Amino acid sequence: MVLAAVLAAIVIVWIWLAGAHSLATSGAFIAAGLTVALQRVVTAFAGYLIILRGNVFSVGDRITIGGVRGDVVALGFMQTTVMEMGQSPGEQRDDPSMWIHGRQYSGRIVRVTNDKIFDTPIYNYTRDFPYMWDELMVPVRFADDYRVVERILMDVAQAHTAGIVAEARRSLEPLQSKYFLSDTPDIEPRVFMRITDNWTELAVRFIGRDRGIRGLRDAMSRDILDRMNAAHIGVASGTYAIVEVPPLTVSATTAPPAA
Repeated sequence: MVLAAVLAAIVIVWIWLAGAHSLATSGAFIAAGLTVALQRVVTAFAGYLIILRGNVFSVGDRITIGGVRGDVVALGFMQTTVMEMGQSPGEQRDDPSMWIHGRQYSGRIVRVTNDKIFDTPIYNYTRDFPYMWDELMVPVRFADDYRVVERILMDVAQAHTAGIVAEARRSLEPLQSKYFLSDTPDIEPRVFMRITDNWTELAVRFIGRDRGIRGLRDAMSRDILDRMNAAHIGVASGTYAIVEVPPLTVSATTAPPAA
């Protein structure tokens, strides 16, 4: 079957080229046809060479390519294979749809063609600086002392990220020598405040390793909640409470006696 198809293709090409004026013209036609037919293949292979030459990413890196985020488990001539991971709650609307509410493996193996590096940005979470900034936001009622909550957030963040901050500080120098950074990144925990219509919103910004962010957030959230409960401060919510009931007056009338 394959041999018959090859022979048929040769005969068709020979007939088609019979009317060509020169061998150069025929070669140009063939080259143009092959270029169109193999465009994606050539582009994917070129992407592979750029990935290697430009040190864009390698096996083991955590990246986002073609809208897929996860760890690179294989790198081929045409495709990159990614072990997909989930999305944090704030990213749940991003494509593709995801049921894992955290940056952990979903269980899907995704293959992405290497030509995606020409069409979409490549996010690398581990190359050069394997740390990420994250935030925890806590709404505080206006009646509560936000300063107490601010101290709790800072104490918890410093206790859980002290070792990570020391590691990240050592990685900053090579990062600054390789790239132009107008401002030195602040790797120490910090609390920011924002006033809303319903409560005071406190956000603690902290740094974590590229892997294990969900576990770090979980441990910090538990400590924050325990300390807020010990300080008799609750987390503000959108629950509505009736603070006063208007007085209710009931009057009764006596029917007149029958005539």
